[in-house]
Amino acid sequence: SVTRELRSMLTDEACEQAIATFAVNLKPLLMQPPVKGMVTMGLDPGYRTGCKVAVVDETGKVLDTAVIYPAPPHNKIAEAERIVTGLIKKHNVKVISIGNGTAGRETEKFAADTVKGTDVKYVIVSEAGASVYSASKLGAEEFPDYDVSLRSAVSIARRLQDPLAELVKIDPKSIGVGQYQHDMPQKRLDETLEGVVEDCVNSVGVDLNTASVSLLSHVSGVNSTVAKNIVAYREAEGAFRSRKELLKVPKLGAKAYEQCAGFLRVPESAEMLDNTSVHPESYRAAKSLLLLCGSDISKLPDELKRIGMDKAAEECGIGVPTLKDILRELQKPGRDPRDELPKPLLRSDVMEMSDLVPGMELTGTVRNIVDFGAFVDIGVHQDGLVHISRICDKFIRHPSEVLKPGDIVTVWVLEVDQKKKRISLTMKKPQ
Repeated sequence: SVTRELRSMLTDEACEQAIATFAVNLKPLLMQPPVKGMVTMGLDPGYRTGCKVAVVDETGKVLDTAVIYPAPPHNKIAEAERIVTGLIKKHNVKVISIGNGTAGRETEKFAADTVKGTDVKYVIVSEAGASVYSASKLGAEEFPDYDVSLRSAVSIARRLQDPLAELVKIDPKSIGVGQYQHDMPQKRLDETLEGVVEDCVNSVGVDLNTASVSLLSHVSGVNSTVAKNIVAYREAEGAFRSRKELLKVPKLGAKAYEQCAGFLRVPESAEMLDNTSVHPESYRAAKSLLLLCGSDISKLPDELKRIGMDKAAEECGIGVPTLKDILRELQKPGRDPRDELPKPLLRSDVMEMSDLVPGMELTGTVRNIVDFGAFVDIGVHQDGLVHISRICDKFIRHPSEVLKPGDIVTVWVLEVDQKKKRISLTMKKPQ
């Protein structure tokens, strides 16, 4: 009855506004910068059932799993330290990814104490949707030999290495981008959130030789059937050597190829353009540009200034915007737009609320945006609140105008209430 009453109060305009807010909150979660090239340990915290542990290599392959009990009611801290230290040494773990759910803070303190004095760092990540994925059909297909809880630990480790590749496996409504999703018009909500996922996947690009079915199915022009066929072809014939080889994949015709090829990367290809977002139909223009300006890519900008953008575009038979896009890709083939975003904060210690004093300067990560401000993780057991009036000097109607989840920000402590467990922060530097 409460749900029916709530739905009756939601006007079409209010629903559209709420759905738009969900979409705005979802994109930064999907576009979080990856932490690449490191063996990672994932910790899925828990009290009674213990903390699940999974170690994955640089490519996300599972190397080892375990269950430890460092939190109440078991408090087997010494045993947990022995197991985790052993796994770190055995697999040369460089970073620990800790879920922010139940027992997350106790697990963070345990991890910080365990890695103290070593070069291993840790990061707190959102575990929203990890349990949904681990119990899903996809999770069972991917890890049939692992318990449901261990799959969650694998997901937590992988979402630090490549958040987008892992989060696309989860229904967008389960990623935790807002409240009352189930009270919205479901068809409209699904269309909007799926559109955000597809936009993120296409803007980042997908490595054709490593992408999962889940990731491939979000590429423009590729449905789930074609995605499965791509992976099946790759497993049968070996790694793709060029984009053109996609035309050999069953049910991937010329039209679908035209749509999807520019979003699929083939780093192993002899054709450099196969590792860029330049679409095959623009290859001729890209090669004409190189002939016009010389093959030394580092000198392209100077040569274009000398020739003139309009004239160069005319010579290549394309528009100036397309020319600029091609130039950007030629300068940085295989470019990942997420690399330009602030990296996650790698920590090695943990503070307590009692360590905080007014005026202290800290660096934190924006965890959540609400109407009245932003919650920031500053490395203690409680996120601090930056009220909307203390975010910036100019007037803003909503914190999302200047902040988004995942942003790395500098804050100053205003007030600490130990009894109520409240931390008041400001982003305006004290005078």
